[in-house]
Amino acid sequence: MVATYGVSKTKGRKYKEEEDPIRSPWQRDRDRIIHSVAFRRLEYKTQVFVNHEGDHYRTRLTHTLEVAQISRTIARALRLNEDLTEAIALAHDIGHPPFGHAGEEALKESLPIGFEHNRQGLRVVDVLEHRYANFPGLNLTYETREGIIKHHTPYDLPRVEGLEEFDPHTPPTLEAQIINVADVIAYNSHDLDDGLRADYISLDHLQELPLWADIFNKVYKEYKDRPIRVIIYETLRRLIAKQVRDVIEYTRHNIEKYKIKTVDDVRNIGKILVEFSPEMREQQDMLRRFLEDNLYRHYKVVKMQEKAKRYIKAILEIYLKEPAHLPPEYQERITDEYSLYQTVCDYIAGMTDRFAQEEYARLFIPFTKM
Repeated sequence: MVATYGVSKTKGRKYKEEEDPIRSPWQRDRDRIIHSVAFRRLEYKTQVFVNHEGDHYRTRLTHTLEVAQISRTIARALRLNEDLTEAIALAHDIGHPPFGHAGEEALKESLPIGFEHNRQGLRVVDVLEHRYANFPGLNLTYETREGIIKHHTPYDLPRVEGLEEFDPHTPPTLEAQIINVADVIAYNSHDLDDGLRADYISLDHLQELPLWADIFNKVYKEYKDRPIRVIIYETLRRLIAKQVRDVIEYTRHNIEKYKIKTVDDVRNIGKILVEFSPEMREQQDMLRRFLEDNLYRHYKVVKMQEKAKRYIKAILEIYLKEPAHLPPEYQERITDEYSLYQTVCDYIAGMTDRFAQEEYARLFIPFTKM
């Protein structure tokens, strides 16, 4: 595929490799991400509901796949680089710790070096994965790595400062910008679905949201003889489609307005170009506030989040005081205070929800099997 406005040539990799005769550089990135241990662990990391709460709720992995699907749709419509878009989408949450944003907050509050999952994601693909004989990490392309570190949403606030190869004042590629909006579309729409499934959100309450109500009322009128779950699915499908079309149309408007022809034009414009229209942004803000008030702050969700934070903080405190509790290969990395913090951070951030709960039991509950 030849990208018209997007990336067609890579800036390269940290460690020089011969390119593959069949796959593009970003297909190779995608394949390396999919085969990584960190990617597989996403299956047991929280999106909103902790894994043991039900088999049908989103996990960090299913969310990631949904973001990749939406991202590729937008990239194809805009004639951008689908392979690069998919690679960034699959890696955008690879640095997330267990228990979702609760786990991230616990690490950020308790670690002297702080925590930010975009940076941790970059560390995962650059350092922590060990799959190749000739280099550490996955040795991904510059463009994929830039997309990971510069991922930005209301819940993802990147810290690029100090990473000299990534200019914090320069927008990333259009492909990376797609992931920002696709992430919002995916988690807003699918958190609604999970909230309805859990009965934390009611259909009557959702009538307050014009973005939902306009679509739901039309679907209900058309299919009122169908099961309510089918009507909800149809509403969600149309809701996603409406947001995707809005992004495509408004981004095309921006590309024409700013006369974008090359990747250099994207970087030099100093502005995000892949975005919702002002009208849709207003609707998105209402939806986000609704979810914060009615799902993310639901007392049962808050209880689980606070419990998760206590798990993480307790485990963290033990490791910092007594590093001998860490596996031997992690103990070997500790040479000074900073490396102690970073090593403990790496170990906890790599845990799944299930492993973190089991580790808590091993550390604090007598007679738990080691």
